[in-house]
Amino acid sequence: MKLQWNIFVAFFRVGILGYGGGPSSIPLVHKEVVDKYKWMSDEEFGDLLALGNTLPGPIATKLAGYIGYRVSGILGTINAVLATILPTIFLMILLLSSLSSIKGYDWVQGMTAAVIPVVGVMLAVLTWQFIQKAGKGMGWVPTGSMLVVVFVLLEFVNIHPGILIGVLLFLAIVKKDRKREKTHLSEREGDSS
Repeated sequence: MKLQWNIFVAFFRVGILGYGGGPSSIPLVHKEVVDKYKWMSDEEFGDLLALGNTLPGPIATKLAGYIGYRVSGILGTINAVLATILPTIFLMILLLSSLSSIKGYDWVQGMTAAVIPVVGVMLAVLTWQFIQKAGKGMGWVPTGSMLVVVFVLLEFVNIHPGILIGVLLFLAIVKKDRKREKTHLSEREGDSS
């Protein structure tokens, strides 16, 4: 029962504080799942995030669904997804019913504008953590080269991020299979001599 409560609280916080949608939710999910509850490692979260971005739908619910399932099966999935979407449902009903009467106030516009840099910093910190992880895993030269190529493809060629991630996942699988084949060939050659 405590595990279900922890799942609910973790994803409820993400749902209530994930102002602006998916991009702002990702660092919050990371904080809850990796740092606080330690349900996943940084590497597992990075892999999940990459895969989640290739699939359709909101990233927060995809992350909640998978992490809930991983931690506590089907019940965990239902719990995590509901905890993620309930705050949004209630706040949308509440805010939309009163928005027309307050949207002209300076404090409402100021609140919206003030959230943007906070979300930007949260994303920058998460991005830097992923770059460091990639630099340690692949090396800094390949990581830097890949950052430049990916930036150009996303910003100037306008390739969809999901397509790019899918291609990179495919290339990683093909590369891994080639390594396995080379290992099997060298083992066979070693056995025959």
